[in-house]
Amino acid sequence: MTDTAQPYGTPDQPRLAVRGEARLEVDPEIARLSITVTARGKDRRTALEDLTRRNATVLELARTYGDAVEKIETGALSIHPELVQRGRDEKIRAYHGRVYITAVLNDFTALGEFVTRVGDLEMTQVSGPWWALRPTSPAHGEARRQAVREAVQRAREYAGALGAELAALVELADIGAENAAPPVAFARTGGYGAPPQAPGAAAGGPPAIDLEPQRQTVYAQVNARFTMTPPKL
Repeated sequence: MTDTAQPYGTPDQPRLAVRGEARLEVDPEIARLSITVTARGKDRRTALEDLTRRNATVLELARTYGDAVEKIETGALSIHPELVQRGRDEKIRAYHGRVYITAVLNDFTALGEFVTRVGDLEMTQVSGPWWALRPTSPAHGEARRQAVREAVQRAREYAGALGAELAALVELADIGAENAAPPVAFARTGGYGAPPQAPGAAAGGPPAIDLEPQRQTVYAQVNARFTMTPPKL
């Protein structure tokens, strides 16, 4: 027999729906940098040779940092002519080359030095850092557990206000798990004190810049539905 009152419960088994939320502020685990290497030459081969040399310099520099550079990846590469109009004809004035590199660092004591050394390279631009947690960070699981505990505690308080007790869990779901996109996972907030400068900076090179890692805020939200004992009204 179908229980037509199921979404709302019954007088003997009232249903209670609550939302559990959790917010944790944790230190970032990684920092991403976007590096752009450029070259310009009067002919295509010169531009390519300069671009190749400068790209290799960035990659070799990253390798000297060992495990501190967790990942180094090459993105798009482009080489294109710069045209100039001369009378009725178009002439090639020069060739421009560009390659995009992404670096991920997990050692923030080396980050400031790495940024300044890359930024000091010829025809090289560095942007970032962008702070983040890894997808596998334990902070995500802890936020979800706290959200569930908060939902249970909230439901107990509602039931207690009616002189009732929780009887059973009927449903537990992420916010938006059925039909909508999940809520924003991270937000950036203020940082903590800058890490010490990494030893071993290149002699005569630029001083390492102090970078303050931004604390990451991890959110978790759940919907929970319970049945409870009859209230004492």
